[in-house]
Amino acid sequence: MPPRIVQVRQGLLKKNDAIAAALRADFAAAGTFVVNLVSGPGTGKTLLLERTLSALRDRGRRPAALVGDLATDNDAVRLARSGAPVRQINTHGLCHLEADMVGRHLQGWNLAEHNYLFVENVGNLVCTASYDLGESLRVVLLSVTEGEDKPLKYPTLFNTADAAIITKCDLATACEFDSAEAERNLRAVRPGLPIVSLSAKTGDGMDEWLAFLESRRGSEG
Repeated sequence: MPPRIVQVRQGLLKKNDAIAAALRADFAAAGTFVVNLVSGPGTGKTLLLERTLSALRDRGRRPAALVGDLATDNDAVRLARSGAPVRQINTHGLCHLEADMVGRHLQGWNLAEHNYLFVENVGNLVCTASYDLGESLRVVLLSVTEGEDKPLKYPTLFNTADAAIITKCDLATACEFDSAEAERNLRAVRPGLPIVSLSAKTGDGMDEWLAFLESRRGSEG
């Protein structure tokens, strides 16, 4: 039985990777920079994304977003307040997004009208690591409320990331969070990982995050 389970999983991932590769080609042709936001639940992904969408629109950019959750469209309704196009993906119990879900929920959108597409993945520190969504950039969030050792406990997700954001930094003192140790742990798992520390609530660090996004998008031509 175990070998059969492994074969099924490998088949699913192979299919997902093929769809993701096709999506990546479509995104590149349209000039759309795609960011996959991954983390455990409660790290502040939605607030960060809401502030990011609003800030990019203020700068004349044309962002859009897809939001993954097991149920409800609460986050999509919230993000729509930014004025950016937003669609909800309900996974109905699945603990991660897959490339075909992204492709299906983009139907009817002209990708060329959006120079940024953000995908807010389901809050999960395990399953999201395995599924390529065709993104240009995978960003993992670590909240100060989670503790400094999360990268060591869940190395696969952090090792697959292209950048990390330490969130809720306005609470760092109250949580006795050691930022230096957290950064050491992140880079122990992923050497050279770019790290941005911020508070979406207060706005501290948001300019650095936006500058990082613009530089990465610019590097792709």
